[in-house]
Amino acid sequence: MKTEKNQIWGYGENTDGVPGGEGIIRQIKSYTDELMVVENHFQKGAVGALHSHPHTQITYVVSGVFEFTVGDETKVVKAGDTMLKKDGIRHGCVCLEEGILLDIFSPMREDFVK
Repeated sequence: MKTEKNQIWGYGENTDGVPGGEGIIRQIKSYTDELMVVENHFQKGAVGALHSHPHTQITYVVSGVFEFTVGDETKVVKAGDTMLKKDGIRHGCVCLEEGILLDIFSPMREDFVK
């Protein structure tokens, strides 16, 4: 099932996943014009290519281990860690151990729902 804007209830087992890159499945969990929550499932070795966008993003590591680059810094992060990426900052990651990242965007990513 596709998640709709302003949907009150979102059940994980009913959320469609779409490819977010090789070895990455993206699930849009909930969104409004101002905010979006996205769950990303990474296979070991999958790469979230370096990129930037005009959204502020917070990433929470649900599980797994990732090497993350934010701006000019690269660090290894694991379950329970977070990263703040202000709008326009280049960022990306490599999955070192299979895992899940939860991304929160402000405003929502219109390109994810087209």
